Amino acid sequence: MMDILIVEDNEEIGGLLQDFLEAEGYDVYFATSGEEALEVYAEEGAKLVVLDIMLPGIDGFGVCSRIRENSNTPIIIVSAKNAKEDKLNGLMLGADDYIEKPYDIDILIAKIAGIFKRRYSSDEIVDGNIRLDKIGRRLYVDGTEMTTTSKELDLLIYMLENKGKVLPKEELFNKIWGFDSESEIQTLTVHMKWLREKIEKDPKKPERIQTVWGVGYRFE
Repeated sequence: MMDILIVEDNEEIGGLLQDFLEAEGYDVYFATSGEEALEVYAEEGAKLVVLDIMLPGIDGFGVCSRIRENSNTPIIIVSAKNAKEDKLNGLMLGADDYIEKPYDIDILIAKIAGIFKRRYSSDEIVDGNIRLDKIGRRLYVDGTEMTTTSKELDLLIYMLENKGKVLPKEELFNKIWGFDSESEIQTLTVHMKWLREKIEKDPKKPERIQTVWGVGYRFE
């Protein structure tokens, strides 16, 4: 998963922003259309999206709406459209912030840094009745600590950090066990079963870890 997806049809503006963000240490992809952005996002995901509104084809509002169908990825809209109706529309569609062009690059970078600090630098992940202490390597469900293996915790952390995204079995296996592992991919299915037994109300009818048949899993 990349850090930041920039969606901007002005190549000069987008390229400049990409250079600044990469200088700050972020992994950045620059898309020049809504269609390209949605394709890249579906394949790789992103921790944050910087989104222009006036795009060829699918506009920024359409991109924002599509991403919000199954993801809570932070979205910052940057646009020359400064009417109140446009701002309200962007925020109602789920954008986290709406910045008018021309913007101060230092302020935008500071806002991005703030989101990353609040969202991704925490030592703890809380999602509904699940609390996961990444430093102490402890999992709590409804306040009760669950006994887990290291691989179970690694799997759950990765799925929580990619919530809403379909994760192929091969990606999960390679991420947690490694490309050179001597284990078989069937061990992933076994660990998913164990995780469901610990976090699902009814492991036979899972609501959090959903199977996407023929592909992999998605955490909801």
